[in-house]
Amino acid sequence: MAQYRNDHGADVDPHDLEMVAFRSTPEGRARDALLAVNADMRRNYATLKAGLTTRLSPVIVVQNDARGGRYTLVDGGERESLHPVPEVFELAKSIAHVPLGTFAILAPHLEGPEGRDWVRPLQDFAATLAAARERLAEAGLPRELEASSRRILDGALRFAAGSVERGTFGTGSFTDFTAGVYRDVRTNMRHAARAQIAGVEAVMRRWRRRVGEERWPDLYVVVLSLWTTSVLNQNSILVERFMAPAAAASHLIDLPTAETPADPVATALDNLARIVQDNVAAELVFPADQEVADALKGREDLLSDTIQEQLACPFRGERAAGAGSAAVVLDGKRVERAAGRAVR
Repeated sequence: MAQYRNDHGADVDPHDLEMVAFRSTPEGRARDALLAVNADMRRNYATLKAGLTTRLSPVIVVQNDARGGRYTLVDGGERESLHPVPEVFELAKSIAHVPLGTFAILAPHLEGPEGRDWVRPLQDFAATLAAARERLAEAGLPRELEASSRRILDGALRFAAGSVERGTFGTGSFTDFTAGVYRDVRTNMRHAARAQIAGVEAVMRRWRRRVGEERWPDLYVVVLSLWTTSVLNQNSILVERFMAPAAAASHLIDLPTAETPADPVATALDNLARIVQDNVAAELVFPADQEVADALKGREDLLSDTIQEQLACPFRGERAAGAGSAAVVLDGKRVERAAGRAVR
């Protein structure tokens, strides 16, 4: 009886086999052992963060939105969430956004308005504006805000009607419209700001009494916003007034996001837990170098200083310049060293 012989192994490409069997060499197993250290560190750090997230207190989380911001107080395992800003904020901004809404319709056609694709969307928007204009007097707005809103709506309706009638528009006619209503837009902005200040101040005073003066300096505030509004964000400006200057520098966290989180509070607490544990770890892990400790506590990557040092090395700089790289532009920006420490 013929014995079965398996020769398929002879058909395996040696190079493919070497790549697939990456754990078959002493070097591969040694590297796995080294990488396991970092994997364990990350797992333990994540465990620490998960535990800390449930113990953070007191914390105020602010999610910027169209209603002036949703505020949540997390204190001692309890939460209170609300929109503290009066509705006049949203009403004033709604009409102030009319020029921007008109722009959004016309922008794709700015270099070719002779086409008619923009007409129907502009007419639809004009119908929405006309409905708002018709009911404006019934909205119970302050007299000045009602008057400015009327002029904004009337100006937009005239622009829309004229553009449709002519069958075209241009940047000139559009900027004539927007410049003509600018002062009224600013009036609406002023009323929105007044409403937001009043609402935020009221809830911050109430929560300060609830937390108590003894614990108030320990308060963290996390303000989540889209990147486009993360600098001088209105809610950050308002809440900072209720924090001691020294505390605000480290306890007011502006957290830009690419998208609005599904759970803003969970996102804020997760990021805050990482910040808090990094603050403690920085001083205990890097007691010999305050600069590196500060990097861990802040937003700098720990390797950023070392990378800039190496990029600024004359030899590396010549190589980078010869290759057409802009790396040497780093001169004067945290690159000069003295006694082993960066000169800032």
